[in-house]
Amino acid sequence: MSTPLRLSTVILPVRRWHEGGRAQWERAEELGLHAAYTYDHLAWRAFRDQPWFGALPTLTAAACATSRLRLGTLVTSPNFRHPVTLAKELISLDDISGGRVTLGIGAGGNGFDATTLLRGDEQPWTPRERADRFGEFVPLLDGLLREPAGLTSEGEFYAATEARNVPGCVQLPRLPFAVAATGPRGLRLAAQYGQAWVTTGDPKLYESGSAAESVDAVRAQVAGLGRACAESGRDVAELDKILLTGFTPEFNPDPTGGRGGPFASVDAFVDFAGRYAELGFTEIVIHAPVPDGSPEFPAAVPDERRYAQIVTEGLAQLVG
Repeated sequence: MSTPLRLSTVILPVRRWHEGGRAQWERAEELGLHAAYTYDHLAWRAFRDQPWFGALPTLTAAACATSRLRLGTLVTSPNFRHPVTLAKELISLDDISGGRVTLGIGAGGNGFDATTLLRGDEQPWTPRERADRFGEFVPLLDGLLREPAGLTSEGEFYAATEARNVPGCVQLPRLPFAVAATGPRGLRLAAQYGQAWVTTGDPKLYESGSAAESVDAVRAQVAGLGRACAESGRDVAELDKILLTGFTPEFNPDPTGGRGGPFASVDAFVDFAGRYAELGFTEIVIHAPVPDGSPEFPAAVPDERRYAQIVTEGLAQLVG
């Protein structure tokens, strides 16, 4: 691979900052991880009735607690964000962090983000409506971050009137986008606007698929990204390729207790990650352990000891 494989983490925003929250971000930097991301949701899955903090304030605090670690979202979506206000917050975060921010961005999905802001008689956006909005959201956000002196735009879903973002991003021409996509429309956006592409695999395979089928599905996604880049006149090698782990069949818990998954041992993780590295992925993202008493979350590394082993010993084997 032209880009060495990197290992990053997702830290769920579930700890109070002064009760273990800050320590997780400091620990990620101490371990030498490439980046630490967090989810940008209003609430999420079984954590809805548990502590759950806002992504951008959390990342701002993390920026002040670290000095080298890249920071970002996996992912932000149009479900409750507007490009104009998001751009203002992003340039502020990029400034505070000294240019260490990557924006993971996707079309969003069903769940609490899609319904929390609705009136009683309103329905959540359909997948097509989410894709339509995402197709307008990304280029407008791109323009807002590239043109700090002012931008006016009027689309079907979003408008900006002389929106100023002076002084602009520390990272020029703007902070990088990591575009989450699996279908043709999203892959075209990744090819046009992304500095990285993100996938979680094929969600349809999580419950009943096999590891081999998952690799084949992701291989097809990589090929789709290549076609989208070719159509845009871009070299697909320019994009980092990020696998957010936890949502492929290997992580589906075996009810008999017979399968430990990729985090059963360092060797198990190396075998898992190596299959995707062979497809050209440049960054593997693992979920940091969640606090005791949190809802069951099979995607996360089970404990701090295994987390440190995977980050240090596992990465050394993958790049050695």
